Amino acid sequence: MGEVFLAQDTKLDRKVALKILPSEFAEDKDRMTRFVREAKSASALNHPNIITIYEIGESEGVHFIATEFIDGKTLNDYKKANALDYKSALEIAIQIASALDEAHHAGIVHRDIKPDNVMIRSNGLAKILDFGIAKLSESPKSVGEEDATEIQQPSTSPGMIIGTANYMSPEQAKGKEVDARTDIFSFGVLFYEMMAGELPFVGETAMEMIGAILHKEAKPLLADIPTEITKIIGKCLRKDRDERYQTIKDVYNDLKDVKRDLEFQDNLERSIIPNQEANKTQILKAATLDEVSQTTTNQTVASNPAKKYLAIGLAVLVISAIGFFGNKYFIPNKQIESIAVMPFVNESGNADVEYLSDGMTETLIKSLSNLPNLNVKPRSSVFRYKGKDTDLQTIARELNVQAILNGRVVERGEQLTLSLELVDVSQDKVIWSEQYNRKQTDIVTLQSEIAREVSSKLKLKLSGADEAKVTKTSTANPEAYQLYLKGRYQWNKRTSESLKQAVEYFNQAIEKDPNYALAYSGLAESYSLFSNYSVAPPLEAMPKAKAAALRAIELDDSFAETRVALGIYYSNFAWNQPAAEKEFRRAIELNPNYAPAHQQFGIECLTFMGRFDEAVAEGKRAEELDPLSPIIGADLGQILSRARRFDEAIAQLDKVIRLDQNFWVAYWYLGQAYHAKGQYAEAVAAYRKGRALSDDNPLVKALLIRSLTKTGERDEAVKLLGELQAESKSRFISNSLFALAYGGLGEKDKAFAYLEKDIADRGSRPPQIAVSPVWDDLRDDPRFADLVRRIEASKME
Repeated sequence: MGEVFLAQDTKLDRKVALKILPSEFAEDKDRMTRFVREAKSASALNHPNIITIYEIGESEGVHFIATEFIDGKTLNDYKKANALDYKSALEIAIQIASALDEAHHAGIVHRDIKPDNVMIRSNGLAKILDFGIAKLSESPKSVGEEDATEIQQPSTSPGMIIGTANYMSPEQAKGKEVDARTDIFSFGVLFYEMMAGELPFVGETAMEMIGAILHKEAKPLLADIPTEITKIIGKCLRKDRDERYQTIKDVYNDLKDVKRDLEFQDNLERSIIPNQEANKTQILKAATLDEVSQTTTNQTVASNPAKKYLAIGLAVLVISAIGFFGNKYFIPNKQIESIAVMPFVNESGNADVEYLSDGMTETLIKSLSNLPNLNVKPRSSVFRYKGKDTDLQTIARELNVQAILNGRVVERGEQLTLSLELVDVSQDKVIWSEQYNRKQTDIVTLQSEIAREVSSKLKLKLSGADEAKVTKTSTANPEAYQLYLKGRYQWNKRTSESLKQAVEYFNQAIEKDPNYALAYSGLAESYSLFSNYSVAPPLEAMPKAKAAALRAIELDDSFAETRVALGIYYSNFAWNQPAAEKEFRRAIELNPNYAPAHQQFGIECLTFMGRFDEAVAEGKRAEELDPLSPIIGADLGQILSRARRFDEAIAQLDKVIRLDQNFWVAYWYLGQAYHAKGQYAEAVAAYRKGRALSDDNPLVKALLIRSLTKTGERDEAVKLLGELQAESKSRFISNSLFALAYGGLGEKDKAFAYLEKDIADRGSRPPQIAVSPVWDDLRDDPRFADLVRRIEASKME
């Protein structure tokens, strides 16, 4: 059919499998039809156990299908590397049956179920591939179980045999029209092979194999295979399709029942008779409860065989009952205490929907973070893996978690499909998977449903208050919620333009729902960053940040994020550090595990008050909560610099850069530490690297000007100052940056003039000047101490 390549999707930064139809095959009408049918068939389905089709297309005469990349082995190869017992085979069979049920309900018969068309990932997740000879209804539709046998639109002419001989159904082998029941037969062959290690029908040639399928019965399975499984396989392999299972859903239900029964038996054995010696002891103890009765009963039973068997039956019944209730009420379930919710993958084929997959991930993280006794890794830690092909064991080890939740989001028109998979990494197995199909209008309730379901699967024991927290929604309006997610998506990009777009989306969300507390909180968080990202002057942006934060608190005072934004307002604009401290402490009270609350409390409040030991402690606490966050790690380095612990700062920032070599903030913090130590050449190198990664930030230019002057490169420093002045005509540039630049160039009068302007503008840097080493160029000037006193006296409520 074609060649398959591993490729990179450059738009969504992910690995894909690219199936290419060679040019000579593209001219073959039959091959081309099958190639297109494969794409149409699979793309009509969305299920965790079915390969996802991203795109079908043609480029310069080359026809291709882009699908998800499955890092695993075909079932054939998997069986060679992993000895399958009936339990593991049963688990794989359940997944395949679930996938076929999805296909059949969409009007699609696979017609080529075999081990080479099933892949198993390292975590045990099965995926059905290759719908190249699938029979697609003219109008695929959802059908009920009772309609499954009505899928009879032929895609090949009667009399044509198509498929793989070893796994064909009798009707398929005869060239008859096929329906969903042909997949049930092939499934039976596959399941038999997993159980027995060989095929149920054998032949040296394809024709002999077909003859065996048509006229011979399958060889009996070994006696050690559970009877219930043997019966299911036998019913799947009935030659008359009217005697076979009529729907794969029935097969799936029976398989699930068998799995539950087997698990019950395992629990019974573990709880009642863990070993043979314990078994003997328990029987002896039971027999000595009433010695008088025992003698009489033993004599009576011995003399009456019927009563003997009755007594044995009653004993088994009693033991089973004790086992059931003991297992249910006395054997504790294993609770998962740590989880990473990985960024949901957008499989809609549309990058514009990325906000939805990211936003649903972030919402779920926030919901689960409200639960006691559950360590939920924050957004910044998990999103560093987005688009990267990192195996789950590595992620679990780096994040130190027991479980990982993966998700896939597909948006098609008004329909939204979310597939989730919860993996217990310590046992290397999928412990739960689910698919949700909802309309866009149901997205708010869907988030609550998912949070409740995930909590349940983690074996968390929730109080009524806990469940209320985890399922809480801030709006019932789906349009407002989606606009909020778009705003949050832009806010996380942290650029001048994205922050402006975030504000637009948050305001639109508020128009849809005027009582949407989270949207107001988003506004406050955005406006509080405007001056630092050269979006707008503080006098314009910061009052809006305060107003939005107070409105959010009025509507719902349960969000730590709102209090952090208000704390930044008081520290950076009102210059009222006691008020800021109150807000940061309130944020930590609302959510002790919210790392940014500790981070901002340390760098934006405690350092301003010269309480460096406390600031370092808060920075380290933030890093403990979110060890893989570059900004939290970098801010700890900056706190150490303000405490004038420069060697520690440099070591900390080097650690951050090893974590993320492209994180530009770490380089300009590193440059500050080097400059303060007098290592000006190292400072220049760090700043140049920071500029190369983010030339949009004017602060880096101002800092570089200081260090270039020290290394004798004054001409370049003056040129950069000219660039800053030119930029200030088209966008807001803080006056403090010009003060830094002129101070570095030795022009102190101009530096103080710009500082006076920044004080008048209520800039964010005046509160820092008493402690930050970047102002050391001006510190020995008598005007500096006076300026510090006036800043301290200028606090606002």
